[in-house]
Amino acid sequence: MSLPTEAASGPLTIATTGHVGLNVTDLSRSIRFYQDVFGFEVLAESEKPERRYAFLGRDGNLVLTLWQQSTGAFDAARPGLHHLAFDVPAPRDVEAASARLADLGVPLIYDEILPHMPGMSSGGIFFADPDGTRVEVCTASGLDALPALEHGEPSCGFF
Repeated sequence: MSLPTEAASGPLTIATTGHVGLNVTDLSRSIRFYQDVFGFEVLAESEKPERRYAFLGRDGNLVLTLWQQSTGAFDAARPGLHHLAFDVPAPRDVEAASARLADLGVPLIYDEILPHMPGMSSGGIFFADPDGTRVEVCTASGLDALPALEHGEPSCGFF
């Protein structure tokens, strides 16, 4: 049975970004990491040894799915995900995230909050999850007074 639809002749402009799914090597470790850093709750989880996964979110809304079906670590040289970015409202929230990561012993890729590029007001911090997936916490504005990377390339680009 097919649902009645109107013919679409252009891009799917009503679409927004939904949840993101990540392959992980140790589901329990990854759940702890994303709970400790972002405060996500486990919405669903499978403990079947051959089919382990977890759905993480906030207030019942799905944000991240984790699938224990990988070996090794994130490989930036392979096609696919470049980095995972989480938006926060203001620069003070990026600062709070930086402090939280320091408390957890999670090192930053860069030692400071950076604008995305010279002259841009948006930017944030960058770090890696336990499998090496690069993660960003960023804000859309308020960082224009901060110095950008000396080479002038995007801070969220080649790292």
